[in-house]
Amino acid sequence: MTTTLYGIKNCDTMKKAWTWLDTHDIAYDFHDYKKAGIDRAHLEAWCDAAGWEKVLNRAGMSFRKLADADKQDLNRDKAIALMLANPSMIKRPVLARESGILVGFKPEIYAEAFGTA
Repeated sequence: MTTTLYGIKNCDTMKKAWTWLDTHDIAYDFHDYKKAGIDRAHLEAWCDAAGWEKVLNRAGMSFRKLADADKQDLNRDKAIALMLANPSMIKRPVLARESGILVGFKPEIYAEAFGTA
């Protein structure tokens, strides 16, 4: 299975992840979910694997701009609906491999996952 990095192009955290992967000669495909979209099946799988609380980017501007009513009573289904409607609300990056997913970027976690520590 190919390693796929999901995110959006204009994101500083994405740039850090690309740099790390490139520096460590790790091949990957990039899926820009702002341009290409993301389907419910992916979001459901990510939420099952990592928890919707981790996949939903509450710190981002898109989430903070939501009406208070949309932010209340969040659950898995409501979070997935928000992320489908606005992929910018998905925490970046999501790195998918045969062994599972990593949500967000931390060099030490990538190093452990790829055995480069």
